[in-house]
Amino acid sequence: MIPGKYRSVSGRAANNVNCGLHLVIQTSSLSDKNKVEFKLNRETPSFPGRLLQHDLERNYSSRQGDHINLVSSSMPSFPILQRSSEEKTLYSDRLTLERQKLTVCPIIDGEEHLRLLNFQHNFITRIQNISNLQRLIFLDLYDNQIEEISGLSTLKSLRVLLLGKNRIKKISNLENLKNLDVLDLHGNQITKIENVNHLCDLRVLNLARNLLSHVDNLNGLDSLTELNLRHNQITFVRDVDNLPCLQRLFLSFNNITSFESVSCLAESTSLSDITFDGNPIAQESWYKHTVLQNMMQLRQLDMKRITEEERRVASVVAKKEEEKKRESHKQSLLKEKKRLTINNVARKWDLQQRVANIASTQDRKDSESPPQQSCQIDGSTISAFPEEAGSLDGGLSSALQGLSVTETHLVEIDGETLSLYGSGALECLDRNWSVQTAGMVTTVSFTFIEFDEIVQVLPKLKMKFPNSLHLKFRETNLVMLQQFNALAQLRRVDQLTIDPQGNPVVNFTLWKYYVLFRLSHFSMQKINGTEVTQNDMIMAERLFGILAHVASSELPQYRMISILGDARKKQFRYLLESKGKKPGIICEETNDSKRFLGENTNRATLNYTTREFYHEKLEEIKDKKKFCRLYVEDLVKEATAINMKNEALQKLWPQMFIELVRDAVIEVRSKDSYMKLCLQQVTDQK
Repeated sequence: MIPGKYRSVSGRAANNVNCGLHLVIQTSSLSDKNKVEFKLNRETPSFPGRLLQHDLERNYSSRQGDHINLVSSSMPSFPILQRSSEEKTLYSDRLTLERQKLTVCPIIDGEEHLRLLNFQHNFITRIQNISNLQRLIFLDLYDNQIEEISGLSTLKSLRVLLLGKNRIKKISNLENLKNLDVLDLHGNQITKIENVNHLCDLRVLNLARNLLSHVDNLNGLDSLTELNLRHNQITFVRDVDNLPCLQRLFLSFNNITSFESVSCLAESTSLSDITFDGNPIAQESWYKHTVLQNMMQLRQLDMKRITEEERRVASVVAKKEEEKKRESHKQSLLKEKKRLTINNVARKWDLQQRVANIASTQDRKDSESPPQQSCQIDGSTISAFPEEAGSLDGGLSSALQGLSVTETHLVEIDGETLSLYGSGALECLDRNWSVQTAGMVTTVSFTFIEFDEIVQVLPKLKMKFPNSLHLKFRETNLVMLQQFNALAQLRRVDQLTIDPQGNPVVNFTLWKYYVLFRLSHFSMQKINGTEVTQNDMIMAERLFGILAHVASSELPQYRMISILGDARKKQFRYLLESKGKKPGIICEETNDSKRFLGENTNRATLNYTTREFYHEKLEEIKDKKKFCRLYVEDLVKEATAINMKNEALQKLWPQMFIELVRDAVIEVRSKDSYMKLCLQQVTDQK
């Protein structure tokens, strides 16, 4: 007998759950009228035209005189199939037992030549009694109650196996079915794709309406052209790009939410038809454009043909989406980098503060025995630096050294705000900022930076960002009121924000009034977000005006002039000159002007010297003292040597004078001899 010829085509309706198979089996012994067409259609409850679409159906229907008899056998529960000789002659290679209410497979003897066997719509729970049908090509067990694939090991010629709508939970026992062409397992309870890698000739695999959550383990299915996975619980797909012949993939009505979960599909060069309808991804606005952009070889999407215009639009939209995605990714990276950098700066700052606390504690212990002395500069107490501390905790020192020096500061301009994190950020003030950028900055925020370091760059801040009106300080070690004096050198400050975190000075009850008094020439509008009222200004003047006057009056004139700037020096000289004038009638405006100048001068004496500057001054004074001491010592030594030489000369001079006179008399006693001697000396010199 010539081997059967078969072909498969895709199903037409998108709502049908089928493997899309039209199978035609034709043999040389049958005429054209005996050609049989099989169409797999699992959705319709009645199955018109399902199998054996000609007069064979009436032969298998008991209502029309069925010639197939099931008789009891000696084996319990297994009926024996018997067919008439006429039936065997007409349909020798096929047999259908559809809708026979069978609970087991009957014993089929003398039918070894069968090639098609149909058990549809029965109640069979186990595949058995067919191992002798070794020529079987087509086996249909659709709509039964089978729980396990078994009893097929001897059917090595089997090409089509239809086990849809059963109770199978696992794909197994297919090792010997290496010639299988179609495998239909839809409508079962399968949770995993497995044990199919050896089916290298399989062209159609239907696993619709199962319990699959993912797709993988498809390697080895080199001939697979159609894969139906509709109505599962699939969230991601893998290994599909390893199927070289796959053309149609049905993924409708699953739980796919992003294209990344099915990104392997973009690597497939053979895939032409695919469906995603019924998935969350299909509801996204970018769905169609993304799929078409990544799968250029597609001809149909969701059972609709793709036009060239759709491809063009998809390409444009996909490019825009990609640009947005890249920009979003870039912003996310920048935000994450900013967060990590700020965390790094914060850790470094915390270590520095702990080191400073240890150094301060050590310094207090060392100064317990001798009387404690504090260095005063204009009323400010300067404490020791961490570098001057003695031995520190070993773990703390190693942690400080192990902290990466990279990314330990951050400079950020966000709108009108310039944010500086870490002391290294102060170096940004030396950059060549564009006029437009610098002019936009109205707020400057300092975080995790020592206030003493900020003081040193205030002149640069005034020059680089002339429109900065709002200063923010957080974790800057503002610990005393005198530090606010340093802000007077700025051009203008309308708002001041001092965060309580890391700035103990805000714990002082009167700190706001001191700021208003010392920086009254700025006419400040807000402090820590609170509006400044006229009553606040009056209270600040009452609290600190007299103290400032007393402090300035106690200073000598030379000290006052050294403290004041050039403009203030002129004001101060003007006040001194006005004191020397004769008393007379002076207009009220002149008195107000002098009072205003006097108040500014009083405030100007309240300045702040940083610790570093103080130590530099101390070092400078030490160097000067050392130089002066060495210079005086050298002068004393030189004077002593001169005096000793003078005393020695006074002692030797009488004798030296006698010898000089004697030698002169002896030389000139003989005039001729003396002249010859002189001429001889002159000749010798030449």
